[in-house]
Amino acid sequence: MKKEPNTKERRDFLKASALLAGGAMLSSFPLAGAYASGSDTIKIALIGCGDRGTGAAFQALSTKFNIKLVAMADAFQDRLDSSYQSLNTKFAAKMDVPKERQFVGFDAYLKAIPLADVVLLVTPPGFRPIHFEEAIKQGKHVFMEKPVAVDSPGIRKVLAAAEIAKKKKLNVVVGLQRRYQSNYREAMKLVKDGAIGDIVSGQVYWNSGGVWVRPRQANQTEMEYQMRNWYYFNWLCGDHIVEQHVHNIDIANWIKGTHPISVQGTGSRAWRTGKDYGEIYDNHAVELTYADGSVIYSQCKHFEGVPNRVDETFQGTKGKIFLSAGNQAKLWDWKGNVIYNHNTKGNANPYQTEHDELFEAISKGEYKFDNAEYGATSTLTGIIGRYATYSGQTIKWEDALAAENSLMPERFAWDANPKLMPDENGLYPIAMPGKTKVL
Repeated sequence: MKKEPNTKERRDFLKASALLAGGAMLSSFPLAGAYASGSDTIKIALIGCGDRGTGAAFQALSTKFNIKLVAMADAFQDRLDSSYQSLNTKFAAKMDVPKERQFVGFDAYLKAIPLADVVLLVTPPGFRPIHFEEAIKQGKHVFMEKPVAVDSPGIRKVLAAAEIAKKKKLNVVVGLQRRYQSNYREAMKLVKDGAIGDIVSGQVYWNSGGVWVRPRQANQTEMEYQMRNWYYFNWLCGDHIVEQHVHNIDIANWIKGTHPISVQGTGSRAWRTGKDYGEIYDNHAVELTYADGSVIYSQCKHFEGVPNRVDETFQGTKGKIFLSAGNQAKLWDWKGNVIYNHNTKGNANPYQTEHDELFEAISKGEYKFDNAEYGATSTLTGIIGRYATYSGQTIKWEDALAAENSLMPERFAWDANPKLMPDENGLYPIAMPGKTKVL
């Protein structure tokens, strides 16, 4: 069942999204303090202790500010133990996480969040909305990895919490790090100043060989297996068009200054077809159509043995631009003259810049970052791309935003079953365009 479509105006869309999430919006909030009263130490909690979570904590602790990690939380004890060992080896003086502040289980985040001033949300993306909602409810500044949700109800929950974060003046940084990368920042300033005119088309890519697989172990419950292999299940990952390609999609929305009004495209499982790859596709090719009629082509695939490509190109009425995560940014006019060519040497690490700027604002008691809004918009763009490829239909923005198609399990426990289960051969149902219903 779908709710009535929201207005297409951006601000109304965001307000309506918050209301759809069902959260009661408070009329006023006190200004959130930079950190705990009476202390010059910023306390952080790490929620999600995998490789990326450990990396995020490493970057937070690498900033020049007085920071201590005081709590850690993960679903798995072994992941928490490994993360703690890695961080303590490098940052022993900034670690204050005794066993009683190391929390394990699905409810671990509820125990860790109250202990900190800033929380790092770095679990698999499916948990992001409920963790973000709780952090904002408790008045915490937040760094959260991309994407920020995996389905429409999750997006609405994030947008509702984002509105509350603004009222509380809580800084929120989302790990779409290209927004913190110097070549993107400098080139985007030129584009916004009209260097290549109005953007009329573009192409964005994340084509690579794919990611890890963790084989099923004896006596593993289905919940544990899917949690260990979270990348291959949409309730945890959202498919790689959401989890990974969101970076490039975010650049498309950034350069356009808005989100698409509809998405259509195609996708399939061409290379990764075995039961180890869960339910997700290994390729997506979609068209993002914006309100001004411009179309941006989006492609992502996980094929081994073929050339990789991760970059963005856009065409304007006066010229074109090429961007990549490798610090490249080049603008030309239509006569072939180079307008700008970014120096690729000596650029700061954008992953570190995210944390440097976040913790600088918090240390000064400043409110500067509200990334959750564009993080949710770009995430939803990727989700709509998945809806389009799985169904074979053109999906409108307002229909997708209002959809009540939650992917999350009814209960979080190791003996609970996710909604998607394998058949007797260990194979999972795969979306079939023209037959699969997504909204």
